[in-house]
Amino acid sequence: MARMRLPVLGASSLGADGHRNTVFPADVRGRFDRARVVVFALLVGLWIALPWIKIAGRPAVFLDIDAREFYLFGASFNAQDVWLLFFLATGVGFGLVFVTALAGRAWCGWACPQTVFLEGIYRRIERFVEGPREKRMRLRDAPWNLAKVARATVKHALYVVASLLIAHIILAYFVSLPRELEMIRHKPGAHPEAFTWVAAISALLYVNFAWFREQFCVVLCPYGRLQSVLLDDHSLVVGYDTKRGEPRGKATEEDKGACVDCKRCVVVCPTGIDIRNGLQLDCIACTACIDACDDVMDKLGRPRGLVRYDSPDGLAGKPKKIIRARVLFYTALLVIGAVVAGFAVRSRTSFEATLLRLPGEPYVIQGDTLRNAFDLHLVNKRGGRETFHISVDAGPDVTTIAPITTITLEAQTSAHAPLFLTMARNRFDRDFAVRIRVWRDGGETSIVTGKFLGAR
Repeated sequence: MARMRLPVLGASSLGADGHRNTVFPADVRGRFDRARVVVFALLVGLWIALPWIKIAGRPAVFLDIDAREFYLFGASFNAQDVWLLFFLATGVGFGLVFVTALAGRAWCGWACPQTVFLEGIYRRIERFVEGPREKRMRLRDAPWNLAKVARATVKHALYVVASLLIAHIILAYFVSLPRELEMIRHKPGAHPEAFTWVAAISALLYVNFAWFREQFCVVLCPYGRLQSVLLDDHSLVVGYDTKRGEPRGKATEEDKGACVDCKRCVVVCPTGIDIRNGLQLDCIACTACIDACDDVMDKLGRPRGLVRYDSPDGLAGKPKKIIRARVLFYTALLVIGAVVAGFAVRSRTSFEATLLRLPGEPYVIQGDTLRNAFDLHLVNKRGGRETFHISVDAGPDVTTIAPITTITLEAQTSAHAPLFLTMARNRFDRDFAVRIRVWRDGGETSIVTGKFLGAR
């Protein structure tokens, strides 16, 4: 089992006494940095584009909570489908467990929104306004003057603008772009709920990315603390080759290891750790230390890979295993979960038919006649207009009065159809089942049942 070490004093953004060490990550260039820039751009671009992309006339992702209508990549859902969220939530959670067992914290370093926005947007704003690491550190320690105030004002103004833009894009997932653009053209008081949400989300984003930053990963996010149970000695992690690197020394000392103790891997780390101290909960596998160390090795004419992607066993010079019992077990669980989720989705119909009794007495006796009154509630869960037909099967002794046998519903709307069933009292023996057949033009059929109640 891969063991996680606690960060040593001075080698983390969180001090041993609980105080925060401000982190000023240095700029780094390399193959992983270039790859992450591409990944970040694709993720942010996709996230921005989803409300604009239309599938079957609807945004690719549109969660209209107010109307309880949800559209996901051409499929439409309503509040009655909320049970499917169980499969989505468990699938995402277990998928993350599976990825971690194979590739460590690849999610944290490459796809987590906290990392994507912090490293892809906010830190770039900081570097653009205040310059590289050394200049930012000098600016922090310098007395307040007009130049320092101006830089701080510009930086935080850009933070606010970025937070507002992100908040408005988030809102577009819930109110649709046309409606949001219409809201923007009016005063905040015209749409107080939307304005409040945008203001609250913007404030949270600003506090998080302008101040809290890496502390979210270190203090709040439970995922880092789960590493010790999710990883094993064959999981892929970002690690330091101790056998090759130790003992540390100058490049001119032939009896020393490959590490020249330049601390370049430390100053580029966004959480301020020293990767040479082993696997730590602060490490988000951002690969900045790999690029930094490779750059130093290139300058020294030494092979790359002193810090690299590898398993703990691989770093220790032991054989690596990709296919192992844990991975096979997780794969089996993923397959079972996918099959069950697929069956659940396929069993979902495009409409809901519910048979209720009309308010009042469960049945009415009128002379020699028994009467039961029902209400058929029909919901169209599809994204377009649909026509439905209704038929009743209650037996030869029952007379059915159905004022409405054909209903046309617009997308995500509902309607009620009353049904009146009567029979002679002397023909009634005991309660019996009533079957209502509902079918959609060219589509599914649903059978709902109720009970005809009465007394002799």
